Amino acid sequence: MALLKGLYGISNEILNPNDEIFRMLGQAIKGGLKIFQLRDKSHCDEEILNLSLKLVRFCAENDVLFVMNDRVDLAIEVGADGVHIGEQDCSLREVRKRFKGKIGVSCYDRLELALKAQEEGADYVAFGAFFDSKTKPNAKRVSLDIIKKAKQELSIPICAIGGINHQNIHLLKDVEMVAVIGGLWQGDIQKNAKLMIEHWKK
Repeated sequence: MALLKGLYGISNEILNPNDEIFRMLGQAIKGGLKIFQLRDKSHCDEEILNLSLKLVRFCAENDVLFVMNDRVDLAIEVGADGVHIGEQDCSLREVRKRFKGKIGVSCYDRLELALKAQEEGADYVAFGAFFDSKTKPNAKRVSLDIIKKAKQELSIPICAIGGINHQNIHLLKDVEMVAVIGGLWQGDIQKNAKLMIEHWKK
């Protein structure tokens, strides 16, 4: 199984329509993508379930970690590698009891949330938005200073998210994962992934 490290792509229903998602994901993987999260807020459960079953197999064949956004029930049913939850989604302790895979938690700009998540069994935490995001224009901006503080106090991997592209990713060298949406899926996907990885690790 892939590790909690590397470029982390998150799907978007507008940028990744279901009939294009495998082609687009394949291009991202060729560019170096290591983790893929299905974030689907618009389709019915049956559609998400059927798509997820195919994505689980596709990601496994390509050594990519497959993560479900929010839907713990579906993550369990399809055998997802991981699930990512927000502050309001559900109790982390309850999720940990039910789900044996990797659990990620959105912590926004709050280190205390990350410390609590670590204590309750999270495998990684996510902070952001670090930059202006077109996919989430109302997301609260987070200072880069939180990464240094989090690295000092956390022992689990950190993921950065929010408006990240090849022009600003170099500012996030100290995190284990960088989550991208628009910066990955718009334009030449394989080139976008390669460029971001190159600039991130310079």
